[in-house]
Amino acid sequence: MLFHVRMDVSIPAGLPADTAAEIKAREKAYSQELQRSGKWRHIWRLAGEYANFSIFDVESNAELHDILTGLPLFPYMKISVTPLCRHPSSVRDGDA
Repeated sequence: MLFHVRMDVSIPAGLPADTAAEIKAREKAYSQELQRSGKWRHIWRLAGEYANFSIFDVESNAELHDILTGLPLFPYMKISVTPLCRHPSSVRDGDA
């Protein structure tokens, strides 16, 4: 199942810099592991924002929920999820 996910991050100004850096390092490692596994297919930064658009390829809504709530930055995120399905006019056969 494919999902389009927008993540907007808002780290509290009062969070100590070393704590924020540690959380960001864990976030990067976790997201890169998911990208290597194929579950996090694409990630794009939104210019001028602390946000991204991502495409996930997972088995279920529950798996996506588990992945997203496992993000170290999850407590500081606003997340919007849109399920995707293949468009009948697409010329790309590999994106089911």
